[in-house]
Amino acid sequence: MSAMSADPTLEGTHARPATRVAGFQETVFATYSRLAREQGAIDLGQGFPDFAPPDFVLEALRASADGFQQYAPLTGLPALAQEVATDLAAKLGRSLDPAANLLVTDGATEGLFACVQALVEPGDEVLLIEPFYDAYPADVLMAGGVPRYLPLELEGGRWRLDPERLHAAVGERTRMIVVNTPHNPTGKVFTAEELDAVVAEAARVDAVILSDEVYEHIAFEPHVPLASRPGAWERSLSVASLGKTFSVTGWKVGWVSGPEPLVRAVRMAHQWIPFTVATPLQAAGAAMLRHARHSGYYRELAGGFRRRRDALLEALSATPFRALVPDGGYFILADASALRYESDVALCADLPGRVGVGAIPPSAFYSEEHKSLARHLVRFAYCKDEAALRQAGERLAALG
Repeated sequence: MSAMSADPTLEGTHARPATRVAGFQETVFATYSRLAREQGAIDLGQGFPDFAPPDFVLEALRASADGFQQYAPLTGLPALAQEVATDLAAKLGRSLDPAANLLVTDGATEGLFACVQALVEPGDEVLLIEPFYDAYPADVLMAGGVPRYLPLELEGGRWRLDPERLHAAVGERTRMIVVNTPHNPTGKVFTAEELDAVVAEAARVDAVILSDEVYEHIAFEPHVPLASRPGAWERSLSVASLGKTFSVTGWKVGWVSGPEPLVRAVRMAHQWIPFTVATPLQAAGAAMLRHARHSGYYRELAGGFRRRRDALLEALSATPFRALVPDGGYFILADASALRYESDVALCADLPGRVGVGAIPPSAFYSEEHKSLARHLVRFAYCKDEAALRQAGERLAALG
């Protein structure tokens, strides 16, 4: 990866990047997906399905082409907001007002960005649990905030949040704690006890919790919504989307939910980012959520991804990689120590050309201070056709 640097022809002029973005690098997904394409490799790097969404999704999309095509309301198309509110009410055990407690966003990524811009002041500290989705630090920095980092602990092949280290990491300047469950990239599903510890620490310093739950329906252990925990609702915002749940990552339709004062603040930021979200995609999303609620789709979804996970785990068993078994999400982290590469970056740069498989170096999801924790790890995506997963395993076995 190459960092963004100033064009020498622009020196001494005002046509140069603002400080807030001048130090950013190209996203790791763009870098390694391009490398996989150039080498004609099987891309197990970026997390998007290589298979079509279900028929009922495409039918909903076709039907939406005959409907209203102009701007949707700022808060979201009422039909979609109502369906989301109905689903959340069942999960959280509380009624939600679609207009007050929900905001439809341009995917979960914009929702996360808007939440941080709305609630973090310059100099505020935001606690990020490592490894993290790589948009989190950028969101904080563009708000003028200060990212602080807390690594998950790996014990006996399982990831855990240490409550004592959490307590030490949360201080009087902590304004926000970001949680991601099911977690990208580890596949960890946070337990109720771990979430309760986060809520307790946030309450201690009067911080807000931002919970990224885009993989909520791809969980092989019970997924606990953070906002359902005692004391959480009043100080938390939750983010989810259609993309992962319905294999339509290119649609970029998501939502933020929470108490009215927090959602109202996010709405004020959102109105100056995209203002509103694609109307026909929202209409299709409303139909999709209704279908999923009454058809058993979510159970089928989790079962299908469990099969893909297990297919890749089996394929990796014949390779030098030692896989860590995820409890949800799209990804498997594997220990590549046996290959004796200098770093995860060197390994992932070499894999496409050496054996025709693309992967992501997990050090991209750690702070500079903690990148060494990922030195021998690699991230593979299993949101792919099972035949492709088996073929990738055969290619990776050649490394042995």
